[in-house]
Amino acid sequence: MQPIRFEEADSTVRTQIGEGLTRIAVTAERLETGRTEGRYFLRHDDGCAVCGEAVVAGEPFYLDPETGEILCEIHGQERRED
Repeated sequence: MQPIRFEEADSTVRTQIGEGLTRIAVTAERLETGRTEGRYFLRHDDGCAVCGEAVVAGEPFYLDPETGEILCEIHGQERRED
C-alpha cells in the first residue's frame, strides 16, 4: 500500500482524521482519542522518519501504512514513486 498523503497538518503534534483511517492509525500505533476538539487524531510529533523534519501545521505530510512511519513531503513522495 502506498503512503497516504495528508494535505494539511492541524498542528505539529496531531491531525484530526476520520473514522475510515482509525484502523491504519491503530496499526501504526499513532491513534489518539478522547480530546475535546475531535474524536480521532493521528499523532505525528516525532516528525519524518527519514530526515527528522517536523510536521508543520498547514503543510502536507505522509503516513506509510505498512511501516507506521511519518514522512515529510519529499520522502513521502519518493516512497510513493518506489
